[in-house]
Amino acid sequence: MELIYEAERIYYKNEQGRMVAEVTFHQRSDRAMSIDHTYVSPELRGQGAADRLLRAAVKRFRARELKAVPVCSYAVKWFQEHPEEQDLLK
Repeated sequence: MELIYEAERIYYKNEQGRMVAEVTFHQRSDRAMSIDHTYVSPELRGQGAADRLLRAAVKRFRARELKAVPVCSYAVKWFQEHPEEQDLLK
């Protein structure tokens, strides 16, 4: 599966074209985005999809020199487990 990028989300579609995993983020200020939702469908859970989504979001934020404000529980936990990304937090 290939990541699909939109202005305020990154997601995966399955072979039938149905969205099966996503991370959404919204502009919080000029230089910060809130990560407010992470979803992985049951058929993908436990396969690292959410981690790949968060890594893609981090890469996008860094490229745009944005800070992250994790709001959803998965994003909060992910940043706690990845101290190497702490500098990205607002």
